[in-house]
Amino acid sequence: MAARRLRPVGLDFVAHAPVRLVFAQEVAAEPGAVYRVLAEDVAGWPDWFPGVRSARVVDDGAGRDVRLVGGTRFRERVLAAKAPEVYAYRVDVTNLPGVRALVEEWRLTPVGGGAGRTRVRWTFTADGPAPFRGVLRLARGGLGRAFRDAVRALEVRAGG
Repeated sequence: MAARRLRPVGLDFVAHAPVRLVFAQEVAAEPGAVYRVLAEDVAGWPDWFPGVRSARVVDDGAGRDVRLVGGTRFRERVLAAKAPEVYAYRVDVTNLPGVRALVEEWRLTPVGGGAGRTRVRWTFTADGPAPFRGVLRLARGGLGRAFRDAVRALEVRAGG
């Protein structure tokens, strides 16, 4: 399938996207350690997020090239990299059919007054035609399982 350019949305898209899927889980690791795994060790994503086949930094850190198991490709632009609180990116180019705009945001919040725990919240937002939006909503359970599995592995990688 041919790659195509998506609508260039900003970080505000996370708040008002037609499809917003939000997942959260606590991990036994400091926010800074979790942030390093998320934002600074991009090439390590396949080691903790099972659906990612490869990931690499491009454009001097302003973007990422990500390939998923199954052949989906993303060229992403980093929208926010504020350690250790938020890491967000939008997809600029993909071969995924139907999608018009896509932004993912990872928010990290210390839990328990700095006791070495972090609440990881992943917000997956997208826009596309009605059938695409419907499929994403139906995929919520699978995305939630993928998130939980990934965050458990991320916790180990972050030293939790």
